[in-house]
Parts: sequence; C-alpha cells; structure tokens
Amino acid sequence: MIAVLTRDQLLEMFRRSNALLRGHFELSSGLHSGHYFQCAQIMQHPRYAERIGREFARRFRSARPTAVIGPAVGGVIVSFVTAQGLGARAMYCERVDAEMQLRRGFTLTKKDRVLIIEDAVTTGESSRKVAMLVRSFGAKVVGIGTVLDRSGGKLTFPGIRFARLFKLAFETFPPTDCPLCSEGIPATRPGRVKALVI
Repeated sequence: MIAVLTRDQLLEMFRRSNALLRGHFELSSGLHSGHYFQCAQIMQHPRYAERIGREFARRFRSARPTAVIGPAVGGVIVSFVTAQGLGARAMYCERVDAEMQLRRGFTLTKKDRVLIIEDAVTTGESSRKVAMLVRSFGAKVVGIGTVLDRSGGKLTFPGIRFARLFKLAFETFPPTDCPLCSEGIPATRPGRVKALVI
C-alpha cells in the first residue's frame, strides 16, 4: 500500500526547498501577489518529486488515466512523475499565442483518458485551456490535480474531479488595483526573480 503524503510532510518539503517566496510577483494569470510558490524548487529534488507524483497517482489511479499532461514549464516534471507512478504516457503542452498546443509530436486519440497536472493554480485558466485542448482531440479529461491551490480552496472545475495537495489563500490583485504597484515596487515574473524566502 502506498503511504499517503500528508499536508505537514508537504509543507516541510516547501520549507526545506525554499519554495514559498515573498516579494511582488506577476502571476501567469496576470494578477499580482506579494507571495509566490516556486514549485521548481521542490521538483529539483528527485525524492520530493517522486513522493508528489506517487500521491497524485494514488489519488487518480481509479480514473485509469492513459496520459498525463502538464502545461509547460511548471507542469512538466510533476506530470512526468505522476505518469511514472501510474504507468501512463507523460506529455506537456505549450502556450502559443495565449493558447495551449501539443507540439513535438505529442498527440491524443479518442481512446485516451487524460489527467491534467499543474504545479500551482490561482484562477485555473491554464488547466481549463489544457482541458479544451484535450477535448479537441476527442479524448476524455478524467481529472485535474495541482500541488498548490492558491485560491485557498475556492477553485472548482465543474464536472471534473479536482485534487489539490495543498491550499493557501494568497491575496491577489489586478495590476490596476495592486497596493505593491501603488508603492512603486516593481513586479517580477517568477522564474527570473530574487525574493525573500518565507
């Protein structure tokens, strides 16, 4: 039997890998926040990545996914380790002109049962776009999973099974109403950022 990955164990991974940051960030959703979760900091440690992948595999095994897809770049490793735990194909999609596309020879068929795995979600827009892409091939979306839900648990995907390993209520702001912007603090895009570790 596969051991459950607890919230406390996951939080300890965050702390040990310096994954939770403070600063002024422009999220992929376009919103601004004073906090950011850098999943890549966890995923650089294979033992942590493997534990996370096994937990997603445990949660979604009954859905019988044949493929696991993550949006690039953040979802690439976590979708791979999840697929490894399920014995499914691992692939990723890329944003081209604001839309998700399968490239590099990746494809799906009507027989595929697809699990979408992300590193972190705020509005869920990336996952919704990946789901639309999957359906455009005639494949079935059997679930969506994320390491971190930044909505604090408010986010849902009607009609789709959704699993979050961790949730935090990061306050977010539209750029036009951001107090950090009002203070003249420049916003940085995660991945190219120096920030204070929480």
